[in-house]
Amino acid sequence: MALDVVGAGFGRTGTLSLKHALEKLGFDKCYHMMEVMQNPGHHETWAAAHRGDPIDWDALFEGYRAAVDWPSCTLWEAQAAHWPESRVLLSTRDPERWYESIMNTIYPSTVQACEADNEIVQGFGRWAMEIIWDRIFDGRMDDRAHCIDVFLRHEEYVKKTVPADRLLVFEASQGWEPLCRFLDRPVPDEPYPRVNTTADFQARSPAK
Repeated sequence: MALDVVGAGFGRTGTLSLKHALEKLGFDKCYHMMEVMQNPGHHETWAAAHRGDPIDWDALFEGYRAAVDWPSCTLWEAQAAHWPESRVLLSTRDPERWYESIMNTIYPSTVQACEADNEIVQGFGRWAMEIIWDRIFDGRMDDRAHCIDVFLRHEEYVKKTVPADRLLVFEASQGWEPLCRFLDRPVPDEPYPRVNTTADFQARSPAK
């Protein structure tokens, strides 16, 4: 099975809602960070991929037709090259609101995991710290300007690199229409998914 949709947008750009939307449109299943915990061995494979080691993309994404969110989004280019017929989907949002969301949800959750007594949780936290916060943002998460600059430079690179007819820059607030038009799917007769808001995340996690 090949990936039909390669997600290039960073986490906290509506990626979990987008996962649900893509699966509703028939791209089932869609890979997301939550899949890593459900697939033994995947975190080691992703760590190798982020080090630049060659990996078997077909084996990693077996059973999946789309991928969004970390850890895949920062390796979108390799996936787009491996599946040249795929579409590239850049989920985005206001950069300031993105940074606030990161700092109120997944970053403190990672820090808390690194300090957990449970070795499995601690290991997952260290993995996320290595491949996301340290590698992508240079461990400078308290530097708002730096993090937003990384976010914007990433998006600008995607826009410059991907041909316009292969790329959709998408905000969740736009709803179904641009997504369905881009993927040639009928618009579902239900609201666009809205899950994993900051309030939702904080309700599930003691990290604030």
